[in-house]
Amino acid sequence: MRKPAVVVTLLVCLGMLSGGAIAVAAQGIPKQDVSGRSIVITNDDGGLASVPLPGDTFAVSYRNSIYGTIAEERYTVLPDGSFRLDQLAADQLAVLEEYYGVPGAPTPADSSDRRNFVVDPDPAHPAVFTDLSLAATDLGERTLHLPGAAPVPLWPLVNDDQPFILLDIKETP
Repeated sequence: MRKPAVVVTLLVCLGMLSGGAIAVAAQGIPKQDVSGRSIVITNDDGGLASVPLPGDTFAVSYRNSIYGTIAEERYTVLPDGSFRLDQLAADQLAVLEEYYGVPGAPTPADSSDRRNFVVDPDPAHPAVFTDLSLAATDLGERTLHLPGAAPVPLWPLVNDDQPFILLDIKETP
């Protein structure tokens, strides 16, 4: 069972898809799926949401439990539908320097960036995924970011006792 409609102002149910996932549209998400792909969000109970992917990048932010500030993982979708971690970003420098084990020094982000600091992940350990398991807790406030769209909060899609979700890239029929 999902949480009460805390996200009614951000998420609008569009109906059931053939795979059983509920399609959601956040304010600002393009009505057309330019890439022909969607990010499908599921858990053990089945489909939770499908969000059109307007390009080949997306990010997932969360509140770091140690520092209490926002960190973000930025991904590029590859032609085969897998996705690669391309950048880490955070509001607080210590999150990047101490929490993530990256070999390079973080730098100040561009003034147009959502976060204050950025750093590339360790090139010796590339992180490429076909799906990504995340804990979408109220404390962590996991949020999906798509170019040109309003953020999509993920934690309201699940109950606190079963917070794990899976993100996957699927071709849009």
